[in-house]
Formats: sequence, structure tokens, C-alpha cells
Amino acid sequence: QMREAVRGVAQHFPTAIVSGRCRDKVFNFVKLEELYYAGSHGMDIKGPTKVSNHKAKADEVLCQPATKFLPVIQKVYKTLTAKMESIPGAMVENNKFCLSVHFRCVEEAEWDALGREVKAVLDVYEDLEITEGRKVLEIRPTIEWHKGK
Repeated sequence: QMREAVRGVAQHFPTAIVSGRCRDKVFNFVKLEELYYAGSHGMDIKGPTKVSNHKAKADEVLCQPATKFLPVIQKVYKTLTAKMESIPGAMVENNKFCLSVHFRCVEEAEWDALGREVKAVLDVYEDLEITEGRKVLEIRPTIEWHKGK
């Protein structure tokens, strides 16, 4: 029902889903080809693959302002994944242009240790920053870009 409501809006207005998650993962949740999808906090944007009348769209919109950071993001992902294995309940999510270290399932007594581990890994990467969310640490490139842009 919600999918049909969003599809109806997209027939009249350009419509986007903006998320901190990976763009492909968000598309798989919503599954509407007539929308714009902005994943990784807006660092991975792709335009509609179909227009509202379900015809194929010829010109594709793709905006990825943090592409040069992909190798370092992947390297940090591997390092953090290995470090978080020692903290039960910790999970590292690769959102392509950003990483999320979730600690929702981590014992509260371990939260400070987890934070120290993440910060220690990031100390050598001046082009990456850590922001905090609800029981999550986000690692993002330090470019002038965010969901609002």
C-alpha cells in the first residue's frame, strides 16, 4: 500500500529516497524504478530507470562524489570487521561510500572499548571522519557532502 502511494507521488513530482544505507540495499527495500535513490548519506545517487508510465528511461542520472574514497573505505572495512570480531554483538556494515559500526547488540559495558577501537583505526585516515548516530558510529569521507546536498 505504501509502495503504491509513493508511486503515485512519483507520477507527479520527482521523488527520492535518501538513506545512509547502501543505495542497492535501499532499492531492494522499495523496488520502485521510477524514483531517485540516494544511498551512503547522498554520496551515491542514481536516477530513475523508468519513468512513471513504466517506459524505459534513456538518460541515467548517476552522482558519486566520493568515488576516490572507495579503496580506503574498503581497506577500513576489512580492518574494522577484523577488530569487531572480539566484541560480541558488534557489526560493521559496508554502505559502499560509508561504513556503519552498529553496537545495538553490544553489552553497554563494552561501548567505550568499541568506540576506542574504531577511533584507533581511523586515527591514520585523515580523509575519513566518525559521526555518531543511535547506537551506531558512521565512518564517512570528509568531503563537503551530506544528505541535504
